[in-house]
Amino acid sequence: MIKLTRINGTVLLINESFIEAAEEAPDTVLTMQNGHRYLVKETVDEIIELSEQFRRECYPTIAGT
Repeated sequence: MIKLTRINGTVLLINESFIEAAEEAPDTVLTMQNGHRYLVKETVDEIIELSEQFRRECYPTIAGT
């Protein structure tokens, strides 16, 4: 899971595997596979980096290839 911040400042943990779409308009909106949508402060690029970091930590041998 990755740690994100809602627009109101509260912390939100997201299972990054279930993100279907992420768009900046100008705030970042995450659409999950179940249709739920979340508005977060992080940019799409930051979410990509957090997701990559999470995968490197969980799967070090796979991520290193």
